[in-house]
Amino acid sequence: MSKIKWIGTFFVLAGILLTNINIYPMNIFTHGLGVIFWTIYGFFSKDNAVLTNFGFQIPIFGFGIINYFT
Repeated sequence: MSKIKWIGTFFVLAGILLTNINIYPMNIFTHGLGVIFWTIYGFFSKDNAVLTNFGFQIPIFGFGIINYFT
């Protein structure tokens, strides 16, 4: 379970870095992948705070990805 958190953290921080150096749309895909890893962690560890925080971010990144392709 700890590896899922570290992988998720890496992708979230990489997405934040890509946002700060204005690398679009890679920032959305990278950060979104980290959010998915953290949501999986929250689900399996039954951590409702983590699950709520990152679970609600999935549709936000989904809208960004859809917006990019349309």
